[in-house]
Amino acid sequence: MRRFVSFGTAMASSIAVCGLHMTGGRSIINSTKWVKTLFRRDVGTNAAAAQGEALRKEETDVQDGPQSLYAVLAERQEQAERSVLISCLSKTSEKKFLKYLSKHGEINKHFFYESYGMYAVVEFASRESVSALMEDASFPSVSHESVVPFKSRLLSLRGASSADSPHGSQLIQSQTSMPINELIRRLSREDSVDQQVISLTEAYQLTDENIRLRFLVCSLLKDITTAYFPECTIKPFGSSVNGFGKLGCDLDMFLDLDAITKGKNKLLKSGLSVEFQMKGANSERAVTQSVLSVIGECVDQFGPGCVGVQKILNARCPLVRFAHQPSGFQCDLTANNRVAMKSTELLYLYGELDPRVRSLVFTVRCWARAHGITSSIPGAWITNFSLTVMVLFFLQRRSPPIIPTLNHLRDLAGPEDTSVIEGNDCTFVSDFSRIQLQVNTETLEKLISEFFEFYASFAYSRMSIDIRKGQEQNKPQVTPLHIQNPFETSLNISKNVNAAQLDRFVALCQESTWLLQQSEATTSGGDASSDTATPWGLATLLLPSQVAGVKSNKKRRQKQTSERIKSLLESLKQNNQQKS
Repeated sequence: MRRFVSFGTAMASSIAVCGLHMTGGRSIINSTKWVKTLFRRDVGTNAAAAQGEALRKEETDVQDGPQSLYAVLAERQEQAERSVLISCLSKTSEKKFLKYLSKHGEINKHFFYESYGMYAVVEFASRESVSALMEDASFPSVSHESVVPFKSRLLSLRGASSADSPHGSQLIQSQTSMPINELIRRLSREDSVDQQVISLTEAYQLTDENIRLRFLVCSLLKDITTAYFPECTIKPFGSSVNGFGKLGCDLDMFLDLDAITKGKNKLLKSGLSVEFQMKGANSERAVTQSVLSVIGECVDQFGPGCVGVQKILNARCPLVRFAHQPSGFQCDLTANNRVAMKSTELLYLYGELDPRVRSLVFTVRCWARAHGITSSIPGAWITNFSLTVMVLFFLQRRSPPIIPTLNHLRDLAGPEDTSVIEGNDCTFVSDFSRIQLQVNTETLEKLISEFFEFYASFAYSRMSIDIRKGQEQNKPQVTPLHIQNPFETSLNISKNVNAAQLDRFVALCQESTWLLQQSEATTSGGDASSDTATPWGLATLLLPSQVAGVKSNKKRRQKQTSERIKSLLESLKQNNQQKS
């Protein structure tokens, strides 16, 4: 149930947009505080180096090096605790909106977006301001028996009129990614493949606003769970925080109950002491299932804006799935999922070590989705996590390596980094200052081209991909594709991939290698202001492919791919003649 905030007087003018609204792709990087190191190191291009220098100057006053993931989580969670989510009318005066809310305290940040209506995220300077606002809020004027009087920081605005509002255009913070056709046009207007990769990353990565909204949803859900577990926390994990999240990706959340017992396990010395009585269960899994069952029921019955709640408790990792309509996020809540949190931390660390890591991952994932290699529907497709590990492995195999192996990161770890989860060694260094990287100045263009070449000729029938050692290993299982789980090393994270899907992936890698090689003989699409620039470079890789479907035989795929390459070469030849 929503609570209502009354303005008292009607509002006349339309929302002018949020104070955090960003214009232009480049500004996304500059405004996303926690992705500080996007151009921290030289990636072999003058454009990247210039942007990196500018970004370093802007961030000098913030901090000298990247923060640990847990420092980022703590900062974002604290912001979320001082924030509210307000449903607004589509034509509302931003000036009066802020004037009313400012009566309750100083506002640090705010922005507007659309999801089943207009919403605003407002971050106050103190939690006391949030309490004051909620004290001023009232319950809706409906029969008391027909609603559950649950108080939350999801509020609705009332008493505002849009009748006198001028009909001006409103700039709304987008929460979804750019359509592929628009992205291709954008990339076609860039001057180099390096700039295309950077532009794609800027277009698809999570914005600062979207990250704030994700942490606020976790905080709102925590308000429900603390009724049962007062000292619990709910943290986002996976793509939402590891630096590889795409606008529109799901929100994975982890219900952490460890904070409840932290510091409470006291060693009995002498004399009297008291301890909590606990109700036992058959196993830790049974406890997780029971906790999620209760929380899932509460979210379903009392969670404002939470719809379509499913309790999937018999899965390998039990979870509660639901849609949060006010944010537009598809949410998965799990508990006792500590290995997933360590995987999130590891990917975050790799992404912070070198800006090319994130850029390459975004590019490969976008390419894979454009050609149906990945899918949001469970099946035999390669997953985003598998693709990310493949990118990391490729970067470890460069000469010199761009990123270190997981075993090397483990060797650098201190006593405070020791982590053993369910018998699995999840230890690796968290202090960035201990990691010394070798100098590698390969360009993004070279890396993306050789990524496809590397996996077009990889010995899948015999070898396994292993980022712990950074070397191909003999395949321990008879599966088409074997990628070792970084922490649960006995598991194959690509076990679901069948031979047909792997063959198609290889064929697309071969095709993409050829396309990029041919692009070396061409120039960019030209006029940056034109919407009709000819696709070239990375843009050609996102166009529909002629590689045959999964059920076709290998010879036919190779023949069709060869025919397409010949056609493209002829087209390029004609274009060059016309330019001459």
